[in-house]
Amino acid sequence: MRIIQTPVRFYPFTGGVENYVYYLSRELVKSGNEVKVVCANEPPSPKNDSVEKIEVERLSYIGKIANTNITPGLPSALSVDDYDIIHTHIPTPWCADWSAFYSRIKKKPLVVTYHNDIIGNGLATLIARIYNSIGLKFVLNCADKIVITQPSYLESSSHLTGYQDKIEVIPNGVDVDKFKPGKVQDEGNIIFFLSVLDEFHRYKGLDYLFKALKIVKNRIPDIKLIVGGEGALLDHYQELAASLGIKNNVIFARFIPDEEIADYYSKANVFVLPSISSLQEGFGIVALEALACQTPVITTKIVGVADDLERVEGGIVIPPKDVDKLSDAIIDIIEDVNLQKKMGERGRELVKQKYTWKIVASQMEILYNSLL
Repeated sequence: MRIIQTPVRFYPFTGGVENYVYYLSRELVKSGNEVKVVCANEPPSPKNDSVEKIEVERLSYIGKIANTNITPGLPSALSVDDYDIIHTHIPTPWCADWSAFYSRIKKKPLVVTYHNDIIGNGLATLIARIYNSIGLKFVLNCADKIVITQPSYLESSSHLTGYQDKIEVIPNGVDVDKFKPGKVQDEGNIIFFLSVLDEFHRYKGLDYLFKALKIVKNRIPDIKLIVGGEGALLDHYQELAASLGIKNNVIFARFIPDEEIADYYSKANVFVLPSISSLQEGFGIVALEALACQTPVITTKIVGVADDLERVEGGIVIPPKDVDKLSDAIIDIIEDVNLQKKMGERGRELVKQKYTWKIVASQMEILYNSLL
């Protein structure tokens, strides 16, 4: 098959959707398919490129709306290219809209991976509502299949109501060769959290983790929280840590290079992803990465791997925004080295059995073939 993917951005840009397209495309190429990615040229890179045998066409953009690069060349690129399947992604208007339009024009099957809802703050809330009532409906109506990464999203997203016959559940994956246990764990009691530190990503729940850390500190004075990531709210979080009296317990690692992230997971006693919004948290790939590194995970019920995490006892699942249960879970894991070891081993085995990108790509390939 020749598959065209239309994420808003692609490697070397890193993010949830970008990583999803990169790893999925890489596995599809390995199994004999041709994959082309058409995306915005951010960060500036060769306009025509090959990334691990994935053909990449990067387009100039004139600005951004709702974190989506506006690429005037996209309609032309989709009109002249030849492909069997077009695979696009929500929440990225523009890319998804033009993909849907040309799927109709060229009579090609359209697959939409619905990562999470399109929402906004302030004026952006009104814009999102207008788009969801017009543009999003057009995309979903055009889709031959809508992929969601966890079954609960069908219940939590009102926009998917009425499309049940198109829905397929295919989870996110993780590279178990890249994310694997490190040889040495740092001495001390270490929690790791990783996210972009901006207004949009407040749904990751770092504010609640800080409040829980204040409670944990009373029991474990030398506790350390490593916060990975940068963004507009970095100063806000530094000030919040100081106001809560945990300034000396929080290490802001800022941007962590891709090749170092696995080491951070491995050195931590526990990884925490306390997400608070089921509308914005599509899956939580970072939880899979931590599990692959044999690190116990604490997360909330809305994260995609939560049910399996509870089933195999590879970590602890708590309700969103429950600071007391979050602090209790951290203490339970930090204070029990044997529990850390057992949870870590069970978590790594879980991802090897169900969440490798090879398994995910195989499921996607079956879906593609069913449409052809």
